[in-house]
Amino acid sequence: MKNNVGEPKGVDYWTKRISEQEMPALCSTVKTLEKLAKDDVSSMAILGRSVMHDNALTSRILRVANSATYNKGISQVTTVSRAAVVLGFDTIRNICITAKLLSSLLENKNLTPGVYQRLLKLMARSFQAAMLARMMLAAHDEEMQEEAFIAALLYHLGESAFWSMGGPLANELDRALDGVEDPAAVLSQVREHLGTSFSQLTQGLARNWGLGEVLIKSLNNPDERMPEIRAIFVANKLVQELAETYPDHAELEKRVRQGAEMMGLKPDDFKARAIQCANATHKLADAYGAKVLVEFLPNPNRLMENQESLNEGRWREGDVNIQLKKLRELTGFAVAKADINQVMQTTLEGILNGVGVDSCAVLLLSPSRKMLQPRIVLGDNADNIKRDFVIDITEPDHLFRHVIDLKQPLNIDSPDSPRWRLNLDEPLRKRLAKSGFLLAPLEMDGKVIGLFYADRGVSGRNFGDDEFGSFTHFTQLANVCFSVAVRH
Repeated sequence: MKNNVGEPKGVDYWTKRISEQEMPALCSTVKTLEKLAKDDVSSMAILGRSVMHDNALTSRILRVANSATYNKGISQVTTVSRAAVVLGFDTIRNICITAKLLSSLLENKNLTPGVYQRLLKLMARSFQAAMLARMMLAAHDEEMQEEAFIAALLYHLGESAFWSMGGPLANELDRALDGVEDPAAVLSQVREHLGTSFSQLTQGLARNWGLGEVLIKSLNNPDERMPEIRAIFVANKLVQELAETYPDHAELEKRVRQGAEMMGLKPDDFKARAIQCANATHKLADAYGAKVLVEFLPNPNRLMENQESLNEGRWREGDVNIQLKKLRELTGFAVAKADINQVMQTTLEGILNGVGVDSCAVLLLSPSRKMLQPRIVLGDNADNIKRDFVIDITEPDHLFRHVIDLKQPLNIDSPDSPRWRLNLDEPLRKRLAKSGFLLAPLEMDGKVIGLFYADRGVSGRNFGDDEFGSFTHFTQLANVCFSVAVRH
């Protein structure tokens, strides 16, 4: 099927358009900085003059230069030229490029929500991958670390630049890619709309802007054994997996082993370093004025928590004593009017630690009753559920709508099962736990206002009849409490 906004143009067209029409300031800054790198005599003075007219850029550069990542106990620097002297030209040049890149890509305020979210997720992952790549090269010189950082940051430059442009074609491709996960299918859609791939577009921009050989090699030969190329490859794969709602633990462990081997560390020590790196990434994003990326950064804490629990079998098992304790508390709430939020919290605590689930949530209906969104979330995957579980239930046969309309709980054995998959849109199905999940209506005086949700997706365990019965018991008693609360 051909796109509706003209024939696909090809890599040369998009490279020229982005460089000359969409992002000329970014292109000019990068080209200037790359040329300066080859002229050690005049680089320092010209560097200061090349950015001093841009007060916002200068401010970002100085904030980053004085951040904990770069300022190792030295006194504060107050000029770009001084920062270049203290930190070295390669470092300050890449800080300039990063600052300009982030501000340029994020400045278009006219993007549709879908395109904007794609851009934020992509840039957040690139930023995290850049930090991890540099971390993996800690034993090498700073020049190599900086080259790897900037190459990993720009690894998806073509795609980021395309989405940041916005416009009819970006909106159309966003719709075409909605729910498409297979890499070959994604590549096919991109080629159909653009006449080239995002990787080829990145290479076109890299050559046009003079971005250096490390980026080109990392795109053309990702399996190259050079340390910097290897670091970029592993960092991208690791971040890609961490960004999944339910990552593949075998794939995660494979990438952890590769990173640990590069650094001469044990896997658990590498995980600890990755977590420290993630904390530093959060702070650095703020210093760059890109705080909007923080909520989209992958969470490496899951590396340690999830795999340790998996290795040691420490997943939450059902605990009858906790169930009884929480059920007694709910019974007390049903006798004496209780705060609705307190009822929700106690119910979820009973489900999490009493029934023994990995994650659970209260999803409330919007005023239009067309959307579900998280209200309270507990458990191992709370951050991802809060971010990803905004669910459109406008279709009458939608599985979540079915639970609301029939006011009946359901034990979904697997979202991929033929029994359920036709009633789940593709993007949502990809985000749900493959091992299944539980749903129950949240009622207030006979009217459904949301759903209770629980899963064991992190550990990959299934639910039996006993767990489903206990889950249902909790939700039914909670609904009694809600009805009491609104009647008094």
